[in-house]
Amino acid sequence: MENRHQPSSTSPRAEDRAAYEVPLDDKLQHSLAELDALKASLEVWRQRRPDVWLPVFQKLKTRWTTDSNAIEGSTLTFAETLFFLQHGLTVKGKPFKDHLDARNHAEAIELVFDAVADRRPITESFIKEINALILLGVSHTPARDHPGQMVQKPATPGRYKTWPNNVVQADGTIHYYVEPLQVEPQMQALCAWIDRSKGALHPAIVAALAHYNFVRIHPFDDGNGRGARILMNLILIQAGFPPAVLPATEREDHIAALIEADRGNVRPFMDFIASHTRLTMASLITDFEKAPPISGN
Repeated sequence: MENRHQPSSTSPRAEDRAAYEVPLDDKLQHSLAELDALKASLEVWRQRRPDVWLPVFQKLKTRWTTDSNAIEGSTLTFAETLFFLQHGLTVKGKPFKDHLDARNHAEAIELVFDAVADRRPITESFIKEINALILLGVSHTPARDHPGQMVQKPATPGRYKTWPNNVVQADGTIHYYVEPLQVEPQMQALCAWIDRSKGALHPAIVAALAHYNFVRIHPFDDGNGRGARILMNLILIQAGFPPAVLPATEREDHIAALIEADRGNVRPFMDFIASHTRLTMASLITDFEKAPPISGN
């Protein structure tokens, strides 16, 4: 009988190792160099116009919350999310859960920036803390019982899944995530890989592969997509980049890149993340350029 209690390892298993590898060809090197150039340009703007940075960054954080939640089904627009976060007033006709998700995500973002300021390492306990905040106030999550029927099970914020969370896809096939017994060793391996890779790989590569592997593992009953994007942006912010917004309008391309990664080719997902990291920084620079000049200059 198979021994399912193998000693845990802080290195990815051989069958998972390809999920942590991206070939560094000239095209990708050029893309990463573009990111570094935009980062340097953005830093010049921040130093030149500190008066503009606060509203520009507030806009970015609201975009991040709006789009990340919209990918998961939230109906709140950017304007509605901003209004709710600024005034605490719900939007008529919009579900309570959408407001709960917006509040929780915004608070998770603040936790991320506090962690960066305090130089907290990325650990399993910190990732669980983020998930607990994302799901704060959520009482039940959809799940499949052992016969395969959809049920509502009590939410377990901040705790790894104990039931499989495999999903039926649009074409009728079943997508299998990591089994519950393998979550802890694979999350240990993910955190160890992130720690080893900092300084050895470009932050955008580390961020993208951490995002993908978090989704591949799907360690929690709920909040995995939002948690993966928060982990990705935590890594970028630690390296001095702004968070990258992955637009809800490109959800299909996002999913297609994840599917391709599941087939063993993580490069399209890497390109997708690099592209939107670049577009996010370019939009910030545009906001600086459009700001009115300081009076007297």
